[in-house]
Amino acid sequence: MDLNYTDDQRAFRDEIRAFLKEKLPARLSAKVAAGKRLTKADYEEWHAILNARGWLGVTWPEKYGGTGWDAVSRNIFEEEITAANAPRIIPFGLNMLGPVLMAFGSEAQKAHYLPRILSGEDWWCQGYSEPGAGSDLANVQTSAVRNGDHYVVNGQKTWTTLGQYADKIFCLVRTSKESKPQQGISFLLIDMNTPGIEVRPIVLIDGEPEVNEVWFTDVWVPVENLVGEENKGWTYAKYLLTHERTNIAGVGFARAGLASLKRIAGEQAHNGRPLIENPYFAAKVAQVEIDLMAMDTTNLRTIAAAAAGQAPGAESSMLKVKGTVIRQQINALARQAVGPYAAPFVSEALDEGSNVEHAGPAYAMPVTQTYFNNRKLSIYGGSNEVQRQIISKTILEL
Repeated sequence: MDLNYTDDQRAFRDEIRAFLKEKLPARLSAKVAAGKRLTKADYEEWHAILNARGWLGVTWPEKYGGTGWDAVSRNIFEEEITAANAPRIIPFGLNMLGPVLMAFGSEAQKAHYLPRILSGEDWWCQGYSEPGAGSDLANVQTSAVRNGDHYVVNGQKTWTTLGQYADKIFCLVRTSKESKPQQGISFLLIDMNTPGIEVRPIVLIDGEPEVNEVWFTDVWVPVENLVGEENKGWTYAKYLLTHERTNIAGVGFARAGLASLKRIAGEQAHNGRPLIENPYFAAKVAQVEIDLMAMDTTNLRTIAAAAAGQAPGAESSMLKVKGTVIRQQINALARQAVGPYAAPFVSEALDEGSNVEHAGPAYAMPVTQTYFNNRKLSIYGGSNEVQRQIISKTILEL
């Protein structure tokens, strides 16, 4: 995307490129480019490299160890690290819990947890969704009953992304049933090593055990792990979700996917000519690129407003819907472009060190894996159907 960057912004882009050329391990970049599964150690290695440079907390103010970057700088950074095939920055501690603690946490919680998020001492996962409370989070049933200076937690969370790696989980729990559902929810920080917690993997369509069920049976959690006030967790949950849904837009990932799609369409032949020269296919690529450019502008506006202290509202729902639709459209066009080479998908081939070979060009395997995995985009973080309802009520007043 072509913006009228200032000389300082161009210099900043060059600085990021030089950093990536020097510090991004070729092994990690090759795994990402090939669609190979990344391990916990891979993510931790990349996080540590970014943290050593001071570039991990890209959405955080400098007072908490973040970069303090403006919206354009963050946009440039995201654009460059995705183009370089760097591992994604795991968002749960950095982009979800971090902002909540800064806004609503106690001074003791901020002093303890924020540095540990940056250092990688704590790996957080998100305990929001339940079997009967996905997009309808007000219906959470996992209970936390006060017993002296502890809460006793019982219940189940599901779709917990990378929960198998986490040693901490931030949870929505029900602390009261005496009022409206939203008014009886609290926001609790829980150590995953506490007795009574069980993590069970859920294998996705691409063969990846990326998400999990987390079961709580008489789990004792210190009262000081409550964020903010008891029964006010719905406010904190909504604050977190606005940041999550804005990030789910995934402009950088969409740009990288679009660039890959164009390369594939330039190599794949159709009637003796590159597929990208087919007017019908080229028109679909052009339309998704136009949509991405428009979303990029909206994303920058929303991020800039958030940086100025304004929590995104319905804008985050708009970005979530449009961003996920665009990424899925790009995935579908890429799958269409590789044609029959998308069919022989073998999940085991994605494991590092696997001897399983994939028939067809090397780029076909990550295309199929990404297509399968990203079917979830329109569901998690609040399904797109629910986000459209939020938009219709909040903006259109329907």
